[in-house]
Amino acid sequence: MTSNCRRPEHTAPPELFYNEVEAKKYSQNSRMIEIQTQMSERAVELLNLPEGQPCFLLDVGCGSGLSGDFLSEEGHYWVGVDISTAMLDVALDREVEGDLLVGDMGHGMPFRAGTFDGCISISALQWLCNADKRSHSPPKRLYTFFSTLYSSLSRGSRAIFQLYPENSEQLELITTQAMRAGFGGGMVVDYPNSSKAKKFFLCLFAGVTGSLPKGLGTETSDRAVSNQVQYSGQRCRFKGMKGKSAKKGRDWILEKKERRRRQGREVRSDTKYTARQRKPHF
Repeated sequence: MTSNCRRPEHTAPPELFYNEVEAKKYSQNSRMIEIQTQMSERAVELLNLPEGQPCFLLDVGCGSGLSGDFLSEEGHYWVGVDISTAMLDVALDREVEGDLLVGDMGHGMPFRAGTFDGCISISALQWLCNADKRSHSPPKRLYTFFSTLYSSLSRGSRAIFQLYPENSEQLELITTQAMRAGFGGGMVVDYPNSSKAKKFFLCLFAGVTGSLPKGLGTETSDRAVSNQVQYSGQRCRFKGMKGKSAKKGRDWILEKKERRRRQGREVRSDTKYTARQRKPHF
């Protein structure tokens, strides 16, 4: 992990960087939508929610509501918090199903104790590591956020943060403040040996500490030192993909259809043609 001068958080504060132009990109760029949906799906998977049971979730840094769309698709109810009014305006125009709230993560989460069954956050947490004002102290803002989030979660629930850490020191700062606030857990890394597919997920436990979920594509990382980022290999059928997206494969589609059947939704029957790729037409 090395510093990159093009990182958005180095350009401007989030409420300024995510203006009307940037907000429109998130709602119109098909590639952006696909990536956001994939990361939201992985975050919900790491939440380990009860199967077939609607939950009340918090989406921190919800932006234009792309991650919220996935939560709604899975049958969950949600509240989104974001500091950018331009992004929230796009979410309102898109008529997302969740409730929306303008708020700064560093000021804490203004919710009653035990309100939510879980929390996700996509590409937002690293912004708290920057001091955009003279009064900003990243460690204090992180601790304020994590401590108020811990209070707002029901005991035994999880909070999953997909983030883009700038370096190992930033990762240590984030995890240290989360543990100080009472959380258990640690970092889960998907495809650690791939420069493009590598994704960081901070998996936090509120109250009851469980075993840390396994990272995808980590079959060659068993020799990692135990006090470093924890790697492992869950979902064995995807081991041979070497960083490629598992979405849209036959296993993924069959699993998705079965999950929807359990939720009582109408799903087409499985056939030998399910998930078969068609040849290109010229």
